[in-house]
Amino acid sequence: MLARALAELRAARRRAVRIVDADCGDGALLLAAARHARALGFVAIEARGVDGAPALIARARAAAAALDDAAIGICFDCADMVEALAQEHDVPADIVLAPAALSEAATLALARAGARVIARVRA
Repeated sequence: MLARALAELRAARRRAVRIVDADCGDGALLLAAARHARALGFVAIEARGVDGAPALIARARAAAAALDDAAIGICFDCADMVEALAQEHDVPADIVLAPAALSEAATLALARAGARVIARVRA
């Protein structure tokens, strides 16, 4: 579903994309999404990962530090998912990755974010 969403944006001649992963864990999915977007021809990729676990965010930041592509801007924040999703209302993402099971507060914040939501179950 993520690959399809990126391909649809690119087919619409989009050159830039913003992706938010609301429960990013170690950041592997978000990093892969950013690389895939670049392979599709996006020239500006902004990616934000959010997770409440400091250890996972540290791993995500370390992995992102190895990324060597000026077209990809990626950051990882240790934050509450609901607060982070509420911030997305101001600068909406094109795609939000979110866990399939969300609290009512997270669901409301996600609905207000105004982006295409791709729900996934963490393996």
